[in-house]
Amino acid sequence: MRKNACLLSLIVLLSLAFAACNNTGTNTNGGANANSNSNMGMRTEGPPTPTATATPKYTEEQAREEREKAKANKETIGQSLEDAWIHTKIVTKLIGDTKTPERKINVDVVEAAVTLRGQVDTAEAKAEAERVAKETAGVKKVTNQLKVVPAKATNTNTKTTGTPKGKTP
Repeated sequence: MRKNACLLSLIVLLSLAFAACNNTGTNTNGGANANSNSNMGMRTEGPPTPTATATPKYTEEQAREEREKAKANKETIGQSLEDAWIHTKIVTKLIGDTKTPERKINVDVVEAAVTLRGQVDTAEAKAEAERVAKETAGVKKVTNQLKVVPAKATNTNTKTTGTPKGKTP
């Protein structure tokens, strides 16, 4: 009889433990993977539908300020909030990228089409700026008009001979 009571207690205890593990009311991760495979084997016809790029907390006021900064730098931004947001993202990325010259690249954005203008020191900097623009969410087209103009080498081994003009030894 004692053996049956122990077995019954064990079964009740395990049942309670199992029920507690499956309590999704208090488990914030309960059922998290319930639909993870629900679309497996399903096909959609045609090309994927493009989705709009989210502009998190980007306001008309911020867009107006960005347009003013762009105008001061002789850059153009279209009238949409999305164009201003794209400009902000690209300029921020270029400034943070060690391979591109800080603010020597003008970025124009009109209807999600980006034009890069200005001068860079190397072909690598030109390619990097184009890559940054192309990989920015929301950009539909990039036109790279950057010109590669190598930096002038400074000659540190110059020697002056003779006397300066107008001076007598």
